Amino acid sequence: MLFLGVFSMSIGYFTDKKTEPADTDVRRVIGSRLSLWEKVINGIQSTYSPMEDFKFLYGSNYGWGRRFRLKGQLLTSLYPTEGGFTVQIILDPESIEAALNMNTGKNTRQAIEKATPYPEGRWLFIPVENQDDVKDIFDLLILRVKSKKLVKS
Repeated sequence: MLFLGVFSMSIGYFTDKKTEPADTDVRRVIGSRLSLWEKVINGIQSTYSPMEDFKFLYGSNYGWGRRFRLKGQLLTSLYPTEGGFTVQIILDPESIEAALNMNTGKNTRQAIEKATPYPEGRWLFIPVENQDDVKDIFDLLILRVKSKKLVKS
């Protein structure tokens, strides 16, 4: 993202902690991928009934994101980007192995490969560009929920 003539490597578009973006600003920035944004949000809401908020997350490298929580634990966060959005999902090592064995799209595969492995897992940041990415997001959320025992099986 270009910000004041400097290339910014932030995850999200809105990086000013002091200014919470209005819903109209979020929708404008997401642009043509707004229907995918709404599909992901509606799917998360109907499947998991999570607590959710729009919050400045992890500092200016991430910015404002829509956060979904279950049982006090992070399920996922969505960060508006210029012309789209990025979904953050944290998976433990076992879930990463399962994800690598799934038939995922290019964006998901690249997010898994690019993420730094930590003992507790990897933070995946998946740019959502099409319906295949949406499907991958929901498949990965199933892994997240099972590994954290966030809902009854």
